[in-house]
Amino acid sequence: MTTCWVPGADGSPYGVQTLPYGAFRRGGGGERRLGVRIADFVLDLRGAEDADLILAGGALCEPTLNAFLALGRAQWTTVRRRIVELLTETEHRSTVEPLLIPLSEVDLVLPFAVGDYVDFYSSEQHASNVGQIFRPGQPLLTPNWRHLPIGYHGRAGTVVVSGTPIVRPSGQRRSSDGPVFGPSRRLDIEAEVGFVVGVPTALGDPVPTDRFADHVFGVTLVNDWSARDIQAWEYQPLGPFLGKSFATSVGPWVVPLEALDHAWVPAPAQDPPVLDYLRESSRRGLDLSIVVEWNGTRVSEPPFAGMYWTPAQQLAHLTVNGASLRAGDLYASGTVSGERRDQVGSFLELTWGGTEPIKLDDGSERTFLEDGDTVVITATAPGPAGTTIGFGEVTGTVVSTLPNR
Repeated sequence: MTTCWVPGADGSPYGVQTLPYGAFRRGGGGERRLGVRIADFVLDLRGAEDADLILAGGALCEPTLNAFLALGRAQWTTVRRRIVELLTETEHRSTVEPLLIPLSEVDLVLPFAVGDYVDFYSSEQHASNVGQIFRPGQPLLTPNWRHLPIGYHGRAGTVVVSGTPIVRPSGQRRSSDGPVFGPSRRLDIEAEVGFVVGVPTALGDPVPTDRFADHVFGVTLVNDWSARDIQAWEYQPLGPFLGKSFATSVGPWVVPLEALDHAWVPAPAQDPPVLDYLRESSRRGLDLSIVVEWNGTRVSEPPFAGMYWTPAQQLAHLTVNGASLRAGDLYASGTVSGERRDQVGSFLELTWGGTEPIKLDDGSERTFLEDGDTVVITATAPGPAGTTIGFGEVTGTVVSTLPNR
């Protein structure tokens, strides 16, 4: 690996092998600016483009990544290579170092304006667990599950950046006396991986599986908060609505696909064979190691490599009907769960529908989320030459109402 002159970068999950993109404000306010993380610093990309250190047609001077996302892979590659040069060649140090801001001095904000948000349901283990919990004695998977990546169209306006308080949602719930209205009593998480679209498409133009990397810029972490009691009452026959649309947290960093060249692994075999538009010439998944912490207690380590439906298949299915893509569109994998109980990506599974409470390190017991609870999801992936790719974290704390309300 190339040596980086930035203090702490060599050996860090945020060295030059990673270089994730984000957006920030400095000093608790001010204008939004784009940045790239290097170790525990943010490289001010607007400052770099203003100084002609990086050329991106002004896209890096925008308040969100969307204009840069739309430029396409050739420009993404050129800019990434230039950033590596600036951070590794010592002759640039005196010019670039003033553009490095300690992370402790910035507030991270949503890095891209979300166009559309789609969430899938692509873990066979998760779908099977949900089947056992909600449909005991019936087939674990619905008849269509192995034939297409099931998903729902979410609400882009409630996608929020990591650290945003999560207000407990209210809605209708089933009771023995009929439907009642009130705050959710079964508030849950879903540990997921999100994919950020760059290059748009025209209406009517599907994206085949082999063009995935032409359109997807990078990867971020997602927590798709879920009100299980509201969801259970409302979802038939049209699927998730108020039980999902109140908040989806995303990480502040988007890791470019180019940083993940060493993280691809063979994806699970599919049986029965999929239809032609879902076939892949090279069937690959990402070897991401995810960690879920509940009030500081590590409760699960979901493995992303075992997902049945791949990111390329998800994008192909999302667009096969001619639905267009926009720069900034976000689609998520669905809950990531492995075969063991300590590998599940939801508390619905972890506590088996609330029937088996878990004990946290502070001695408290939980089934679903209580007000004041904090969930932190992190992830890493293998990088070149034994390095590690870091994704940062997506965190959220449950509150009954917003402060000062």
